[in-house]
Amino acid sequence: MKVYIEGIQDERFQRPLQLITDLFYEESSVSLTEENEAELKAIVQVDVSTTVTAVITLTELATGTEYSASFEKELGTYETEKERFKQIKNTVLHVYLLVLQDLTGIEQKWGILTGIRPTKLLHTKLQNGETKEEAHHQLKEEYLLSDEKINLLQQIVDLQLKVVPDLYDLSKEVSIYIGIPFCPTKCAYCTFPAYAINGRQGSVNSFLGGLHYEMKEMGRWMKEKGIKITTIYYGGGTPTSITAEEMDMLYEEMYESFPDVKNVREITVEAGRPDTITPEKLSVLNKWNIDRISINPQSYIQETLKAIGRHHTVEETIDKFHLAREMAMNNINMDLIIGLPGEGVEEFQHTLNETKKLMPESLTVHTLSFKRASEMTRNRQKYKVADRNEISDMMQMATDFTEKEGYAPYYLYRQKNILGNLENVGYALPDQESIYNIMIMEEKQTIIGLGCGASSKFVHPTTGKITRFANPKDPKSYNDNFEHYTNEKINILNDLFSEEATIEN
Repeated sequence: MKVYIEGIQDERFQRPLQLITDLFYEESSVSLTEENEAELKAIVQVDVSTTVTAVITLTELATGTEYSASFEKELGTYETEKERFKQIKNTVLHVYLLVLQDLTGIEQKWGILTGIRPTKLLHTKLQNGETKEEAHHQLKEEYLLSDEKINLLQQIVDLQLKVVPDLYDLSKEVSIYIGIPFCPTKCAYCTFPAYAINGRQGSVNSFLGGLHYEMKEMGRWMKEKGIKITTIYYGGGTPTSITAEEMDMLYEEMYESFPDVKNVREITVEAGRPDTITPEKLSVLNKWNIDRISINPQSYIQETLKAIGRHHTVEETIDKFHLAREMAMNNINMDLIIGLPGEGVEEFQHTLNETKKLMPESLTVHTLSFKRASEMTRNRQKYKVADRNEISDMMQMATDFTEKEGYAPYYLYRQKNILGNLENVGYALPDQESIYNIMIMEEKQTIIGLGCGASSKFVHPTTGKITRFANPKDPKSYNDNFEHYTNEKINILNDLFSEEATIEN
């Protein structure tokens, strides 16, 4: 669908308007200059004084059918031109969404929100002193969220503040993400830094040497500055792709280098690929008092696993879950994906039925997203997926299942190109929520990323300003430069946690 927007010259509108258009059409382009091949034409009028008023008339050029809408809101207080523009932009997007909903008959339950972290918006409003009623009114009237999504956000925010009562006061602590960039094979939907481990032992050895160096140096810095650690998370890739001996040395390094590890609130190791789990590796986890892991089926349909490049069987997932249980893994998360190729309501119901037999402590329900760099996106014609209505039905099935079985939603995030414009939701049984998942989504503290492909997110303890820094994704670049990247991160941290911002020992 090609759309020509008349009346706006400011190129800062281009991407937001494109993102709203993408909610309605799989393949679309938006132009702010006259487009001869345009199928839709939107005439935009914006007036700004003490209020912002936007009027849009959208014309379907093939039929001449017109759709019009308008919206006016007070131009609130702002300290920067960027904040002023955001209010104007959101007003235009509000009206643009209305006319596209009229044209297509598709209701967007997330309104104009296209960002990853809608819960963060509600947290910010409440932290700034708005009542729930005021915050909900804004989400509905200005952002066009449905009551269903507002209620979901509030339920999650309430539970997060119960799980982490000091969530708004943890800016002077940090959490640690440790990235292990290896997997048995790479899944078709994946864009994480993940390399098939077979034949790469040299790369693994070099990588682990660099990772140990990062852990030593970062631990030294945290001890010198008196910085506490809230959570530690081993992700990837699949952190259990390395050997039991390598895991043992890594956790020993963690305890030796990091400050006060025994009082860290939570340590998680993703063991997402069942084919990487062995009794020896579980024994290592036991040795270091780590009992929170992920074992991710994604689906309980064997044909689906084969299609997406997961070289384990359904039976192996079930067997490894029981093995982990027998070896004292008391907090197991499992990931499921809605909308995998060839799957519909019947297949997803089977997956839910199998999940019920195991009852993991937490369950993350993802909606498939066509990520730009994934094999699935590059060859999209090979992968037939369900339509918008069936995807919505499956999400409702997940919602009903988790509620019936006693799980509550505790974190949520969204992605670009996500099927049905839906969301990914983490559910947990009471007192089994992942604190790290809350911290990474709500961006209330610094997350230090160590390892290949690991991203650091530096949150200023006072202003909340976020600075991002990423280690290189491929093992060779990481191995060649890990000392440099470690020093760069420490320099940023020194600026961030200045004398007055450090925590007292």
